[in-house]
Amino acid sequence: MIHLKNITKSFNNKIALNNLNLKINSGEIYGLLGANGAGKSTTINLLLGFTKADNGEIKMIDSNDESKIEKDRIGYIPENVNLYPYLSGIENLDYFSKIANLNFSKKQLEDTLVNCGLEKDSTQKLISDYSKGMRQKVGIAIAYAKNAKIYLLDEPASGLDPYSSNELSLILKKLKDQGSTILMASHDIFRVRETCDKIGILKSGVLVKEMYSKDVTSKQLEKLYLDFMKN
Repeated sequence: MIHLKNITKSFNNKIALNNLNLKINSGEIYGLLGANGAGKSTTINLLLGFTKADNGEIKMIDSNDESKIEKDRIGYIPENVNLYPYLSGIENLDYFSKIANLNFSKKQLEDTLVNCGLEKDSTQKLISDYSKGMRQKVGIAIAYAKNAKIYLLDEPASGLDPYSSNELSLILKKLKDQGSTILMASHDIFRVRETCDKIGILKSGVLVKEMYSKDVTSKQLEKLYLDFMKN
């Protein structure tokens, strides 16, 4: 579970987040919609500990035992996943797992990649031959291998073709069903509506609207979003 309470953050006297209140339950995908500069990446950076809030409180709790979720149990998948191009998918997963002091057999590594949507025969191919969607899957697998409780995704569907975007949605829903807490920051209205359980619209650091995806169609969400962006 993620809970941000009364979060304010400024950079050089410019407000990036203004009294942000946001709660994401375990087993829930939350879509944070907003234009560039709305505060989406700042929100993720606060959760990752890359920057600190000026005011407010951040809690990340394991709902199973109410314990605090440590930073090493948070998976971060940026818009462009940084991997070693001349290592294979399985070699990248092995490398990043060992950095986290985790040792897996080749079969365990392969199974993890396949569970995260990669074709079995692709696990041995070089990352330099991977599409962006395939690299995203390796990024998710790296987080999955360390048993992440929270997944933070920054514009994950940007640049993906429709098939790969749909695959990404299915993978995230699978993680959700396993009890993960997922925050997806994006400006892709359709993908957020199709993937997320709950949606928030962020404008100039202010959460101006929250809703459940089941309560709006993609067209209604688009109109809401555009109306808020205009005003």
